[in-house]
Amino acid sequence: MKKLLFLAIGLLTIAASVNAQDGPRRYPRRVVRRLPPQQQSHRYRPVDDWYKPKVGIAGGLNISNTVDAYNADFSTSSVAGAHIGLTFELPIVYPLSFAPEFLFSQKGYKAETPDGTFRQRTNFIDIPLLAKLRVTKGFNIVVGPQLTFQTSTRNTYDDGFSTIYRDNYDGLRDKSYLSGLIGVGFDLNRNAELRFRYALDFNQNRGDANSSIPDYRNQVFQIGLGFKFQ
Repeated sequence: MKKLLFLAIGLLTIAASVNAQDGPRRYPRRVVRRLPPQQQSHRYRPVDDWYKPKVGIAGGLNISNTVDAYNADFSTSSVAGAHIGLTFELPIVYPLSFAPEFLFSQKGYKAETPDGTFRQRTNFIDIPLLAKLRVTKGFNIVVGPQLTFQTSTRNTYDDGFSTIYRDNYDGLRDKSYLSGLIGVGFDLNRNAELRFRYALDFNQNRGDANSSIPDYRNQVFQIGLGFKFQ
């Protein structure tokens, strides 16, 4: 009986010694993420991946016509076209980023003349160089210049009896233009954006000062979708 008592006391002593060596159980400390200096001055921390550069695609509808900078009575009807291309977004400092794009864009106009209906369709390569400002999460504003390179033109004359097509009309300068662009965007989800934009040419599109063609400039209303690849 005494042997069993001494054995029990010995086992309890060993168990207590092992428990004392292990000490109290320690739990890993919670790691608190510190904000980058450029974010610490803001009231809230962006929870998305705004600071990552992004590449994407965009496309949609163009509604375009022309205006004359020196003749308020000059007006044309709108024609529909399309735009599609690549988009880029390079964060600078929250909430501002640089957003260049490379787009194929169709523009033009329609006019009723005494001889019939005249329609012009011109294809361009547009390169918007935009500043993108996030106003709130899910809503942004873009503004900036746009370089425009004319690639081809088709004029259509319809007098009600026959239709005449004429490509690459010499009266228009086959060169680059400078436009201004402003727009807004709404994030539909993390990767998709609904875009509304307006662009207007800064320089005239007629061949020379003695040309009989009005001093018209393209104006384009755009609605489209953009998709970003993370």
